[in-house]
Amino acid sequence: MFKKILIANRGEIACRIIWACKELDVKTVAIHSEADREALHVRFADEAICVGPAPSAQSYLNIPQIISAAEITNVDAIHPGYGFLSENPYFAEVCEACNITFIGPGPQVMRTMGDKASAKAAMKAAGVPVTPGSDGLVDDIDAALSEAEKIGYPVLVKATAGGGGRGMRVARSAAELRNAYDTSRSEAEAAFKNSGVYLEKYIERPRHIEIQVLGDNYGNIIHLGERECSIQRRHQKLIEESPSPAVSYELRQEMGNIAVKACQEVGYSSAGTIEFLLDENDDFYFMEMNTRIQVEHPVTEMVTVSDLVAAQIRIAAGEPLHLSQEELIFVGHSIECRINAEDPERFTPSPGRITNLNLPTGPGVRVDTAIYSGYFVPPHYDSLIAKLIVHARTRDRAIARMRRALQAMVVEGIQTTIPLHLKILAEPDFVSGNLSTRFMDRFAKP
Repeated sequence: MFKKILIANRGEIACRIIWACKELDVKTVAIHSEADREALHVRFADEAICVGPAPSAQSYLNIPQIISAAEITNVDAIHPGYGFLSENPYFAEVCEACNITFIGPGPQVMRTMGDKASAKAAMKAAGVPVTPGSDGLVDDIDAALSEAEKIGYPVLVKATAGGGGRGMRVARSAAELRNAYDTSRSEAEAAFKNSGVYLEKYIERPRHIEIQVLGDNYGNIIHLGERECSIQRRHQKLIEESPSPAVSYELRQEMGNIAVKACQEVGYSSAGTIEFLLDENDDFYFMEMNTRIQVEHPVTEMVTVSDLVAAQIRIAAGEPLHLSQEELIFVGHSIECRINAEDPERFTPSPGRITNLNLPTGPGVRVDTAIYSGYFVPPHYDSLIAKLIVHARTRDRAIARMRRALQAMVVEGIQTTIPLHLKILAEPDFVSGNLSTRFMDRFAKP
């Protein structure tokens, strides 16, 4: 096991990694920007180093500074969390060159699965069902128009290096495709320095179902069931749950086995997520793979009684998986609400100082957060400030428990999305499990 790990992240995921390290008796080093000097992860780590000014490009994305911090503090490994450098193969290669273990998959696997076009090609070759679409990138609008005619409208233009809904546009006609193609390329170039795009058939009302996987360095791979992630706004997830109300035992086995097969095909190790679109006929299609820990990993931990972050660390340290597929158990139902520092109506950021805070407690309630009373939520980073997770024996009880927990959660001084979550949980379609990625359209302003 490692003696000391540097956490190349901030916020709740940095704290989450620290808690796992404490249980493993591993020392931690926190990095932080000048804006995060008073952050909770800085307080709880064994050591802390400032790596630059507030902007991410000069701090949390500053590879030379992060590697310098790792070498100064003599760490064995770096855990990237999610976001920032977590899916950057170059960063993983730099860590490797400096004899520092990167807690995640190998750089080549990250490179293959991080590029949506190459990932889709790899999955297609492995026999994994993929959404009908172009074979690779479309290099100009004429090629895009030709592919769209073959696929059939509506189509989805997607950035090959995309994420979070950026570089993604729906086109329902040739006229719309011309605009969508140019917009997606421009957005992708600005966000990812990669303007490559490809086309997929647009499925009108799918569910977003993802399968959690764990693989070690010895070829052992298991899946830990599915997460329902259909409640999204602008392709950003708001609520996740496990198990999905739409997935039967047989479908879970089928999707899980295919996810494992996909990981075996690329030689995957560490924690990862295979994301699928599930249509109304229970047909599912590979969408992408996240080669990192997910924001919503706690719901899987709750229903499988596991610690995915600790598992990541153990795998990176060279330990084999301590659990087989047959030994895995699933217990009850878990729901997660992402609490963002945002205006719940306009979805604009709401940075500022938290003047009063009450976090809910009681049976089956978990809060992953890095905020505290008096903490200043900076305007420079993602607006996620807490994840509220509940667990109960049934979905109905989990919904009731989540309502109770949301009502007890008080965050004063800033605006949050708590009122929006309460609205969603009161919707009859949510209660009945009638979900799709279009669910949030009902809350759109006219």
